[in-house]
Amino acid sequence: MTRARAGAVAGRRTWLFDLDGTLVDSCPAHEAAFRQAIAEFAPGALASFRYAAHAGASTAEVAARLVPGDAVAAGRLARRKQRLYHEYAEAGVVVVLPGARRLLERLTQDGRTVYLVTGGSRGSVERVLSACSLGGYFRAVLTSDDIPVSKPDPRFYADACRRWAVDPEDAVAVEDSAHGVASAVGAGLVTLQVHAAEPAAGAIAVQDLDEIVSLFHQEQR
Repeated sequence: MTRARAGAVAGRRTWLFDLDGTLVDSCPAHEAAFRQAIAEFAPGALASFRYAAHAGASTAEVAARLVPGDAVAAGRLARRKQRLYHEYAEAGVVVVLPGARRLLERLTQDGRTVYLVTGGSRGSVERVLSACSLGGYFRAVLTSDDIPVSKPDPRFYADACRRWAVDPEDAVAVEDSAHGVASAVGAGLVTLQVHAAEPAAGAIAVQDLDEIVSLFHQEQR
């Protein structure tokens, strides 16, 4: 199976990464920020809120679900959540996942091009990349502020490929959520899914980022 995975990515020179849950563990910070914002702007929704149920969705989408039919209140909740998340990121609550730096270094050392394709807002993403010292690995970054659709819409990844003149036949996407996988697979990308108990449709399951590094050893044999 490892050889099959290595064969699927062999020779592909462009890698597109998701951020939250893929390269960094931001879930505790996101959940804490949401809970505080909900307590302030939609306290009636707090008892039933489960952050895991919204994996892969943007802050604006989650806020709209929490305050249905009230765009003004949803906007306030979303903005408050983002401000709180920025504070958590700057405080170092968001941490780099095991293997992330090793994988990114291996890709750049091999001369492969690395991009970030994330549903996070530009402000949140920039703060995380700065706090975690990851920004230098990426040639460019696409966020939810740059495109009017979100994952799982395939246009999210398709637009990234168009912007950067990336040939899907020469690219690999790395995702953790079913939403992200659906977007990448729908755009025609070979997609590795990490940190998932059950792989989403179309994904190639890998246990973690260190396993992806091991694929390069198989490729060289």
